Amino acid sequence: MRVTTKGQVTIPKPIRDHLGIGPGSEVEFVATEEGARLVAVNENLSDEEVARRFRNILHGMAGTLDLGGMTADAYMEWLRGPREDLDVD
Repeated sequence: MRVTTKGQVTIPKPIRDHLGIGPGSEVEFVATEEGARLVAVNENLSDEEVARRFRNILHGMAGTLDLGGMTADAYMEWLRGPREDLDVD
């Protein structure tokens, strides 16, 4: 795929169809460690499509966080800091 002098690229039809991109659709390019990811910004997705995409994102993230043996509760406390509102005198 070649970038034009205006910085434009043509998104292949199979990808446009898969993402539901049509004339006037909003898209974003998001930088990743691997390069860039094209994201369709679409507010009219069905609940099933939103759930499917979310599952795909979660699947892609699986195993990417090493807690070093911490439990989920210990990690959340480390992440958030101490909960002063729970201190009881």
